[in-house]
Amino acid sequence: MATYDIICIGAGPTGLATAIEAKRAGMRPLVIDKGCLCNSIFHYPANMVFFTTPELLEIGDLPLVSAAEKPVRVEALKYYRKAAEHYGLELRLYERVLRVDGQDGNFTVVTKTEKGIEERYQGKKIVVATGYYDLPNVMGISGEDLPHVSHYYTEPYEFWNQDVVVIGGKNSAAEAALDLYRNGTRVTLVHRNKDLGATIKYWVRPDIENRIKAGQVKALFETHVKQITPDEVIVANGAGEKRLPARQVFALTGYHPDFSFIESLGVRLDPESRKPALDVKTLESNVPGIHLAGVVIGGRHTSEIFIENGRFHGKQIIDALKG
Repeated sequence: MATYDIICIGAGPTGLATAIEAKRAGMRPLVIDKGCLCNSIFHYPANMVFFTTPELLEIGDLPLVSAAEKPVRVEALKYYRKAAEHYGLELRLYERVLRVDGQDGNFTVVTKTEKGIEERYQGKKIVVATGYYDLPNVMGISGEDLPHVSHYYTEPYEFWNQDVVVIGGKNSAAEAALDLYRNGTRVTLVHRNKDLGATIKYWVRPDIENRIKAGQVKALFETHVKQITPDEVIVANGAGEKRLPARQVFALTGYHPDFSFIESLGVRLDPESRKPALDVKTLESNVPGIHLAGVVIGGRHTSEIFIENGRFHGKQIIDALKG
């Protein structure tokens, strides 16, 4: 069995950037992911526009060319695929990591393929760059698991002339509500706080605020969702209880890293913030030989790390390993 110098768990921009830096340093990296290449970006809304300019998404010194000022989902997917091809990265996609055995210098990563076959890979060092988009923050209410409730926004077209409820008040919720309204949906935004989130994209904020003022997007603030039924969302606020008709519910309440997987590796997480025990210079965790990169470093504070800064974590780790 071949031994890899470094095994990256997660084939998003951060995992790919780490593998590229390893390859450029003369190491042999392997990248493993339970989904497709850049699985999170693949599951973004079809027409999503990034908050950032193209050069801030670049990895491996390869230019990202974008038709407009800000890149869109399809351009990013194509770019990261070409980056993986350009550097000839070894990838094992659609393999879920079950566990990591061994110790620094001699780890065994055990995976399971989609067909249920167990595979094993030997690696001297491990980098965990698993992101956070796979695990939605659940509300823990009755009806949240009904088939018409989704924690991911896709496209608006099937909801023309239908009632849709969007739960949340940050960027995803604001963008979804606007997209639905512009495609002929009767949309209601429900948010537990009294104001929209501070991190909403600067070009989205005036748009959503004006649509709410004009009554084109109905909005209920300081409102809690109590229950979801097959055709209604039951909410409560200072004015009492209200039943909102809903053909579809988008519960865009945020996401979090896979804390249980990280803890299964022996990495200590802060009980409050869920941030991992980490050497800030080398990004090595309390478990020798296991490094963390990307948004998993932020714990619950997922808005602290983006592709723009997470893409440098790989270089930081490889520089530390080179000594």
